[in-house]
Amino acid sequence: MTTPLRIGFIPLVDAAALIVAVDKGFAATEGLDVTLVREVSWSNVRDKLNIGLFDAAHLLAPVAIASSLGLGHVRVPIAAPFNLGLNGNAITVSPALYAALMEEIDGDRFEPLATARALARVVAKRKRSGADPLTFGMTFPFSTHNYQLRFWMAAGGVDPDEDVQLVVLPPPYMVDSLANGHIDAFCVGAPWNSIAVDLGIGHILHFVADILLSAVEKVLAVRQNWSEKHPDVVTALVRAHLRAAEFIEEPANRPEVTRILAEPERIGVDASVIQRTLDGRLKISSDGTMRDSRRYLLVGREGAARPDPVQAAWLYAQMVRWGQTPYRPDALKAAMAVFRPDLYDAAAGPSATVASAVGAFAGPPFDPNDVLGHLAAFRIGRWQP
Repeated sequence: MTTPLRIGFIPLVDAAALIVAVDKGFAATEGLDVTLVREVSWSNVRDKLNIGLFDAAHLLAPVAIASSLGLGHVRVPIAAPFNLGLNGNAITVSPALYAALMEEIDGDRFEPLATARALARVVAKRKRSGADPLTFGMTFPFSTHNYQLRFWMAAGGVDPDEDVQLVVLPPPYMVDSLANGHIDAFCVGAPWNSIAVDLGIGHILHFVADILLSAVEKVLAVRQNWSEKHPDVVTALVRAHLRAAEFIEEPANRPEVTRILAEPERIGVDASVIQRTLDGRLKISSDGTMRDSRRYLLVGREGAARPDPVQAAWLYAQMVRWGQTPYRPDALKAAMAVFRPDLYDAAAGPSATVASAVGAFAGPPFDPNDVLGHLAAFRIGRWQP
């Protein structure tokens, strides 16, 4: 007896565990007959999960929280028993903006505080000359990309709501928008940063691991009431994804993994681009400059797959900081309850390996018990004490 499931995903490398769990047969071994449905936008994925067209989904971690709190849409409580990836995003800028930043930079070009301050000088110069504001693409208002861009900019003195424009674009549309000059930069997940570099239209300025040491990115999401009705299916899903994550993280399996992910109905880009992403060795400039980071994207190693409510608290704090919701202790508690390490542990067993703390490059260490103190440490924001 098998359980049929429909699961939605966006063509991104951090859907790897989901895709491999299905295409390598790990889900079938657990008695799951999964149909993967490729989508273009996060709103499509969210809406189809919320109304029951999808049983589970590859979902932005902040969307799971926003849905559970009823922010920006109807309230549908979500449970996230598995992290599909930590980190994996990057900020890519046009060659023109990169040149402008390098003219203004004072310090190491790989240090986010140095580039953020350079951005502030570029913004000020453009204002004096009467030029239009710079436009940055991100994938959704309730997205890690939005918060990571804002956190980086604000640390250098740039107000993301006053000094630049932030626009929402689906991940697969980022590259064309940069090529057409509709945007000056974007923050998105792999492989789209690398695609822009390979086409000669973008320069990867920062990996998100430069900004946050450990940032939950996508989760395997199910509706909370569905998880309560189907606990055995949730356990089977987690087990299948654990096997997939372990398979992906084994370097000897990478050629097979990249072939699977490169298929047109999956991510649909050249396998070599996916290989570079999983290996953490990315070309950051069209001149061939390479950069290595073992923390570029973590799928299963270092405890990355286990949901951490502290990460949910940090995301909720960003929603408050940028005026998407007022601070409420009960809402913080509800946000943290979206991430379900208990469901993960029920399938995987207790783990001694725990993912690193958030580790932001600016501000004090994050304490989920003092969100207001965290917010008070930053000069730029939209929250009201």
